[in-house]
Amino acid sequence: MSFTTEVKDELSRVLPTCSHCDAVQLAALIRIEGTLLMQGSGKSRLEIATDSPQVARFVIKSLHDQFNLKTDLTMRRSVLHKTPNWLIEVPYQPGLLEALEKLGVMNSEGLERGIDPALVKKTCCAEAYLRGVFLGSGFISNPRGDFHFEITVENETLAEDVAQLMRDRGINAKVMHRRNSYIVYLKSGTAITNFLAAVGAHQCALKMESERVLKSVRNDVNRRVNAEIANQAKTIDAAVEQINTIREVLDHVALTDLPLGLQEFIRLRVRYPEATLKELGEHADPPLSKSAIYHRVRRLEQMAQELT
Repeated sequence: MSFTTEVKDELSRVLPTCSHCDAVQLAALIRIEGTLLMQGSGKSRLEIATDSPQVARFVIKSLHDQFNLKTDLTMRRSVLHKTPNWLIEVPYQPGLLEALEKLGVMNSEGLERGIDPALVKKTCCAEAYLRGVFLGSGFISNPRGDFHFEITVENETLAEDVAQLMRDRGINAKVMHRRNSYIVYLKSGTAITNFLAAVGAHQCALKMESERVLKSVRNDVNRRVNAEIANQAKTIDAAVEQINTIREVLDHVALTDLPLGLQEFIRLRVRYPEATLKELGEHADPPLSKSAIYHRVRRLEQMAQELT
């Protein structure tokens, strides 16, 4: 089961908070999954297609219970993907257009392009609308990989309205145009987790957060390991340069003719070729600070420049 399917399965079992939430969720599903077909003489019928049996069950029950509308259900199977798909047909009948107006799908001028503000006045209803649009066309990638979330809608107005509902809840949603559709998307693991929690997918939100924390820990460990490797590489490069400098000086001056401080540094560096300056200072007798060791390195480098 994909993570998207897990989320939709959990969302389909969320109970309504108030008496309007189911109608609002139905409104969102019809906006995303529905097609209104005109038959002439002012008559029209509605088709709603979904790949989720739970969504199909919810739509049929809601249309029956809330609007007393008759429906027909057909299960189809994709030839390409061999996956089932459910088509809910709502034939023309008295009360259909009135129901669509109440659901904010239609208005006095025709089809509604955005979200009817009356539907989402209450917090619970706004979250029910978001739940509905995700059940309709939402997608979330496997949280073990890159974080990606998107909802596909038909027009820019609806996309911006959906994104604004998310932003009102502190979720930084963005909108982009893709071919003939508009995409509301999230790229942050935290934003996706917040969305799941807001719409009632608490178990999936916990799973998402667990993966996000685990990924964060892994990335932190990798950064520290990479930093340590880089520091070791710098230490080795510096040590090689210092040994080359020592060779240049000793090609011209005997070790015993050098100042005692430089003699001690040369012996330490030869004995501990991979040590940092701080570690060399700790090996000195008596111990020396890193700055004291660095001062001897600079004196040795200046001597090498003067001799060559």
